[in-house]
Amino acid sequence: MLLSTTAGHLAIEENLQQFLLIISAALGVATISQIVPWLRQVPYTLMLVITGMGLALLDVRFFTPSPELILWIFLPPLLFEATWNLSWDDLKRDLGPIALYVTIGVGITILGIALPIAQWTGISLPVALLIGACLAATDPVSVSALLRELGAPPRLKALVEGESMFNDGTAVVAFSLVVGIAMGTDTFDPQNLLVNFITVVGVGLLVGALLGFGVSYLTQRFDLPLVEQSLTLVTAYSAYLIAEKLGGSGVIGTVTAGLILGNFGSRIGMNPRTRIAVSEFWEFVAFFTNSILFLLIGAQFRLGMDSQDLTLVALAFGTVLVMRAIVIFGLTGLSNQLTQSDIDLPTQTMLWWSGLRGGVSLALALSVPDELPERRAVLVAVFGVVFLTTLLQGATAKSILEKLQLIEFSPLRDRYLEVISRQAALSRVLDYLQQPASKFGIEPATHQAKEAEVRQQLALLQDESSKLCQQDPDLLEVGAEQLQRDLFAIEAATYTEFVRSGRLDHELPGILDPIHHHLEQEEATT
Repeated sequence: MLLSTTAGHLAIEENLQQFLLIISAALGVATISQIVPWLRQVPYTLMLVITGMGLALLDVRFFTPSPELILWIFLPPLLFEATWNLSWDDLKRDLGPIALYVTIGVGITILGIALPIAQWTGISLPVALLIGACLAATDPVSVSALLRELGAPPRLKALVEGESMFNDGTAVVAFSLVVGIAMGTDTFDPQNLLVNFITVVGVGLLVGALLGFGVSYLTQRFDLPLVEQSLTLVTAYSAYLIAEKLGGSGVIGTVTAGLILGNFGSRIGMNPRTRIAVSEFWEFVAFFTNSILFLLIGAQFRLGMDSQDLTLVALAFGTVLVMRAIVIFGLTGLSNQLTQSDIDLPTQTMLWWSGLRGGVSLALALSVPDELPERRAVLVAVFGVVFLTTLLQGATAKSILEKLQLIEFSPLRDRYLEVISRQAALSRVLDYLQQPASKFGIEPATHQAKEAEVRQQLALLQDESSKLCQQDPDLLEVGAEQLQRDLFAIEAATYTEFVRSGRLDHELPGILDPIHHHLEQEEATT
């Protein structure tokens, strides 16, 4: 009994040491990347993967992340955080092309990867299909983290994240079916595939919707920031676990719950202070879990592959890029004709290049049964593609965004946004100083001096904004866009206040919504 207790204590101590080692390494990377100027240009997640590889070469060993650890522990909070910050208005505009990517696109990708591998490497077709299924899903963790770091445009972010989050249902159904075929326990049945797909997606959507709306209306009953923050964490894991237990997609369940809470629940059930607190909490959770996950992914890569392994990795990576291009450019062209989504060529190009593979693909590959004779080939192909997409596509994503002119780094624009933000803040301060309540208990001279100081600062800011607009007249358009967003925010906040007070039973669509306003302008011109 004493020996077992001692062994348990030693195991806990060893696990704690490994955990602290991982956290220390991740924090070290985060700190160094901010201290060394040229490292700021490298995506943080890519630096974590490279650091993990370097530590592995130095024989600093971490524990191997199991499929359960990635899918059940890391994935739910990362998915929830991404969807909490994803605007439904941005997403719903492109639901048509996203639906094509996550259904037809996944099927094309699996076949397009499997057939060349089976033809040119001697790997059996069922195992090649298994590799294709593992690599079919673009990883939401990798993509979300990368786009957030690079400051990608909202529409591109919505397209890439929407696709990467929702195609998990399709990929998991395909993977589970192909595993059975490869192991000889199942046969290909299109009807069974369709039923499984509808079940997985439907159960995930239902569980996510019930939890999302349920928690939204629950938080409307009280104003307790810590409780509401804790409820979002419970919802993220509950949606995933319940959906999986009921035979659905945990990813789709968590994504649905996150979208509802972020776009609906946070408006009707949380005051502005609570929304900020919850957003900051999830920002920390995303940083924490991303740091651990990408460092562990990097630590899993080992040298020592032979020529056959390198050929398999090169072929798999090449087919992933080719099939990604066929899916994005082909299905986007079809979507532009059918739904009039009008996704331009630069955005399509970035959609193609941002199809990273990561933790989800690794988890699926690691879950392949040991009894499968060609399991090592699956691991080699998937690990190699995850490494190459993270290294090559992750490292070049920023420069490609700039060359495609999807993001522009303008010091004048950044400074102008800072100036008008300070003007807005000081204007609110001045409004408060002009209220009678601000004068209670204060000597008139002191109050007048503070008001004069604020007015002086406002005058200086106004002068600076005018000079910046003289240097770049396009900044006036930036100011107009910001005003449009501010007006819509005030309108939306008013509807939320009316819902909370019982004056309305649901939120009204914003007349001043920037997207709605833009579409109306386009219709008027045509």
